[in-house]
Amino acid sequence: MIRAGRVSINGRRATLGESANADRDEIEVDGTPIHREAFEYWIVHKPSGVLSTVRDTRGRETVLDLVPDRSARVYPVGRLDQDTEGLVLLTNDGELTHHMLHPSFGAEREYRVTARGQIDVGTLVRLAEGVELEDGLTAPAQVDDVDFDAGSKRTEFSLTLIEGKKRQIRRVMQELGHPLIRLVRVRMGPLRLGNLAAGDSRPATARERRALLEQVHRRPTPSERN
Repeated sequence: MIRAGRVSINGRRATLGESANADRDEIEVDGTPIHREAFEYWIVHKPSGVLSTVRDTRGRETVLDLVPDRSARVYPVGRLDQDTEGLVLLTNDGELTHHMLHPSFGAEREYRVTARGQIDVGTLVRLAEGVELEDGLTAPAQVDDVDFDAGSKRTEFSLTLIEGKKRQIRRVMQELGHPLIRLVRVRMGPLRLGNLAAGDSRPATARERRALLEQVHRRPTPSERN
C-alpha cells in the first residue's frame, strides 16, 4: 500500500521505513483518515469447553462470545486449552500483549492444579525444577499451597510459571504419573481472577489498567533475560 502511494502522513506521501505516531500525526489511506482504536482490557473467566480464539470455523463458542459489550476489536493474550478454565485477558494493546507473553519480561501465570493421587515431595521438587518432555526440559516453576485430600485421593496445589510450552501442565502431570483432574488459571501478571463467575467478563478496573501499564514499562532483570 505504501509502495502504491496509497498512504499519506500529514498530507504527504509516506515512504517505506518511516514511522508515525497515531496520537499526533494525520495518517490517511486512500484519502480516508485512520484513527487508532482506544485500548480496551477485558478480564474473562473462561469455562471448560470454550475456545481461546477469536473465531472458530465450526461455530463453537469462543472467549469473545463472553464479552458482548466490547466496542473495539480485542484479542486473547495467549491461549488456554479448551479443557482449561480461568482467567483470559482480551485487549487490542499489542505492546502489552508482547510484554505479557514474552518470558524475558517475567509476567507470571498462576494456576490452581487438581491432580490424581498423593504427590510426594520428590515429585513436587521435580515439577519445580523442570521435567523433561519430548520437546525439551520445562522451565523452573514455583509450587505452593499443596493440599492432599485422602477421601477423594487427589492433590491440589498452586503452580506459577513464567515460560510454558504447549499444554505443558497437562503433559507434565501425565509424565509424573498424576493426571490432571482440573486446571484453572487464577492470575496473569498483576491480574487476578478473584470471584468472577465462570462465563462472566468485566472491563479491567482503573487500578488494574495502571498495573498493566507498569508491566509494559518494567525492565526485565538480568536473570529474566537469561
